[in-house]
Amino acid sequence: MIYTRFIALGDSYTEGMCDEKKHGQYRGWADRVADVMANAHPDFTYANLAIRGKLVQQVIDEQITPALEQVNGPNTLISFHAGANDVIRPGYNAQLVLNQYANAVRRIAASGATVLVFTVLERTGNTGRSAKMWEERFSAFNRNVRAVALEVGAIVADANEEAAFSDGRFLAFDRLHLNAMGHDRVAQAVLEILDLPFDAGWRKPLPPAKPEPKLLRAAVTTLWFITFALPWMWRRARGKSSGDGRSCKFPIAISWPLNLD
Repeated sequence: MIYTRFIALGDSYTEGMCDEKKHGQYRGWADRVADVMANAHPDFTYANLAIRGKLVQQVIDEQITPALEQVNGPNTLISFHAGANDVIRPGYNAQLVLNQYANAVRRIAASGATVLVFTVLERTGNTGRSAKMWEERFSAFNRNVRAVALEVGAIVADANEEAAFSDGRFLAFDRLHLNAMGHDRVAQAVLEILDLPFDAGWRKPLPPAKPEPKLLRAAVTTLWFITFALPWMWRRARGKSSGDGRSCKFPIAISWPLNLD
């Protein structure tokens, strides 16, 4: 399949949070994939409607209709990644969210576009009761992703099939979003799934991590808690989101790659 248009939907993962910045925006795995797609077709266009912090229903309400208005048949690829923000909320309603997700994927597939969906990493290497709870929640979420993908013929990018993705060094300092290395790894994985040119070495694990002094680890954790955890809890307490008031990067499919030089 030669894709003439790529439309990316979702939350911070697809917006590209914590990757390097280009043209004033986080680059992200989706921009990286679009770069390669553009080499395969001279009229290739790309839209990215993803906004950090969005829940499944918000992605449905704000992004799907504008995306479907830009579909040009199966040569349009639509990626859909949403739900992780719902799963980590204290009041998570699994039945509601899983149904919302499945119906969203069905609606996108009905447009005739090719659909790409993602599982969420279940095992991060952390231990304890919270880690076990997240693993159980995300395992059920992923079963739903795979089931609806099989139903509609969507492509699945499964993070749990690659052990290297659990390496914490692919995460940014906030311990939540991917860093530049992580976004590049995801991009290479997606490109391989789509049968597009990719870096064949992307599965290679990083060299063994050097042990850090306990005092340094404690200092980093304290800084992380003050810089990221406390603001996150404060937003949650007020019912606010990091995406409130933000606009997406590219709401309308534009000629790609973007050249502002």
